[in-house]
Amino acid sequence: MEKIFDVYACDDRLPTDMKSFLYSHGLSVTLVKKAKHGGIFLNGTVVTVRATVNPGDRVEIYLKEEKSEGIPPMDIPLNVLYEDDDILAVDKPTNMPTHPSKGNNLPTLANAVMGYFGGDFVFRSVNRLDRDTSGVVIIAKNQISASALSSSMKKGLWHKKYHAIIDGCPSVKEGRIDAPIERIEEGNIKRTVRPDGKRATTDYRVIQEYEDCSLCEIILLTGRTHQIRVHMAHIGHPLRSDFLYGTKSEAEYFLRCVEISFPHPRTQEIIVIKA
Repeated sequence: MEKIFDVYACDDRLPTDMKSFLYSHGLSVTLVKKAKHGGIFLNGTVVTVRATVNPGDRVEIYLKEEKSEGIPPMDIPLNVLYEDDDILAVDKPTNMPTHPSKGNNLPTLANAVMGYFGGDFVFRSVNRLDRDTSGVVIIAKNQISASALSSSMKKGLWHKKYHAIIDGCPSVKEGRIDAPIERIEEGNIKRTVRPDGKRATTDYRVIQEYEDCSLCEIILLTGRTHQIRVHMAHIGHPLRSDFLYGTKSEAEYFLRCVEISFPHPRTQEIIVIKA
């Protein structure tokens, strides 16, 4: 069993029922349901979610242990940007998938993280980057932080900044692309801008112009699959050497997540991670 929650109740709103108390401390509906089958302890005694929590009470939550199947630990150098009891932030290199997948034999970030923690760790990547995209990846170190981080991401409280090299240079050096994105067809990984797609918004700014390409700062205001690649191609400036949305060439493909900010899952303080 894994202890995911341990706190002394000192809230002025007490007494209250256990379920409300857990929700108020950031546990999701899913985690509270799981806790029913693991263990909810009030002052050392197993209780149900109907138990009353009073000031000074100690509440502990245990969940059944999970395992990351099919992710053997590997001794791969890991560039750690930030770490505490709830979060591990790392700088993923290019040509490294975030997670194992069918048909992929490359070592992954997940293998490196499992090696870093010794093999018993459960790999919970909150954000993922494509194999050829480098930069900040946030990993939750326990179930409660994973739940809280995923929830804040869905609420739009995460902010992500990228650097990318694009073909040519936009005539408008700074702007916003607000264009819905959808799959070209079911089962196809490729996306396109389409009226019936999901809302997608991207801010861009040209940082440096070169002879036939530009370096841009790109901020995602939504998080659609391939959003940067689709949107930059949509305005006529695909990422350089993008085989899917542009033209593959000998030039180096470059897309890097340089900054992510989000509320800390425990304190709600805004954390800024830079790579």
